[in-house]
Amino acid sequence: MSSPRVFVARLNGLSVFDPLGDEVGRVRDVVVTLTGRAASHGPRVIGLAVEVPGRRRVFVPITRVTSIDTGQVITTGLVNLRRFQQRPGETLVVGELFDRQVTVAEEGQRVPAVIEDIAMDQERGGDWRLTKLFVRKGVPAARAGSGLRLRRRRGETMLVDAEAVEGLQEAGPAQAATALLEAYEDLKPQDLAEAIHDLSPKRRAEVADALDDETLADVLEELPDDDRLEILTHLPSDRAADILEVMQPDDATDLLADLPVATQEELLQLMEPDEAADIRRLLTYDEDTAGGLMTTEPVILGPEATIAEALALVRREELHPATASLVYVTRPPHETPTGRLLGSVHIQRLLREPPHQSVGSILDADIDPVPPDATLGEVTRSLATYNLVALPVTDPEGRLLGAVTVDDVLDHILPPDWREDDDDTLREVRDA
Repeated sequence: MSSPRVFVARLNGLSVFDPLGDEVGRVRDVVVTLTGRAASHGPRVIGLAVEVPGRRRVFVPITRVTSIDTGQVITTGLVNLRRFQQRPGETLVVGELFDRQVTVAEEGQRVPAVIEDIAMDQERGGDWRLTKLFVRKGVPAARAGSGLRLRRRRGETMLVDAEAVEGLQEAGPAQAATALLEAYEDLKPQDLAEAIHDLSPKRRAEVADALDDETLADVLEELPDDDRLEILTHLPSDRAADILEVMQPDDATDLLADLPVATQEELLQLMEPDEAADIRRLLTYDEDTAGGLMTTEPVILGPEATIAEALALVRREELHPATASLVYVTRPPHETPTGRLLGSVHIQRLLREPPHQSVGSILDADIDPVPPDATLGEVTRSLATYNLVALPVTDPEGRLLGAVTVDDVLDHILPPDWREDDDDTLREVRDA
């Protein structure tokens, strides 16, 4: 291998290529063992956690890595596409060692410090080991509302030998997540959710404490049910209520539905009344009906609104693409439940018409809405019939209650563990 020393923070995110030069994925973590011979020779690197297309993380043994150069990692042989699962005795450097509190031997004293980066070196025999730790003296400080974080730019930094550090093998007190989140700052919420899923429950809770409310809400919407319930129940009740307010109403409802009734009511009481009212309404519907699937916050306008106004609304960054695909035109009021639904306009039609024209003049009245008690099968057939990614839901009086989007339908059609399911054929047996 061509690089004698590599810092993990710089390795993270590098592209991984196979022998033919095709990109396999990107490095997302380094897997090490801290036990056995590693205690006297330095923690041994056993492989890389690599993110491949489809947001899956796979394990690439370090014995398959032939080169680590600036900007790329080269592997040899075929890659096992089974989803990476951490084994007993394995430790993730970015996920678990970054931000860990340790003590460092300095002039006969034990000085508290926090790990910010770790260097790995290759031995003559080809093994890679963690040899140097970049640490910052001091301890993390608790900040209300933002989790545990290190006082950045305060305290001396130093590069120390791994054997001069105590506490590397023990998780110890609660860790901050500053360095971990810096390493993952390029990730979208879906990818960050995948990274968090691979962590231990303790570390997941620490990362959740460090995330801002909007990011955590986005991540929770992408996590498996068990993970997001675990995180939500870990949070203080007032923050859990804040997170639920930021989430899409249908996702928040799905999460609340899995909690005991007493816990549901406690959190709903802590939420803003308007936000809680939407969720209370959704909780009254069966999970596998249009009412249980729908969001109560589609894009709604009156018929006199201009196409320019409609395009401004669907252009909002926080709006889900499926939700932005249709604009629903109703009589006042324009919040669900609305006045009578007049029709809808697809975003493609909006792009083809003059901006000053009213949306009421280009209505598509041929899309039949579904009632809130429509079954999952009925909703699916309606979406397929009209080639839509969203569908209006109305009550018997024709008032718009919400909209069902195709992503919510897929979430209910796919098996509960679809995020973890692995149907790919194995192309290599993982090294022991």
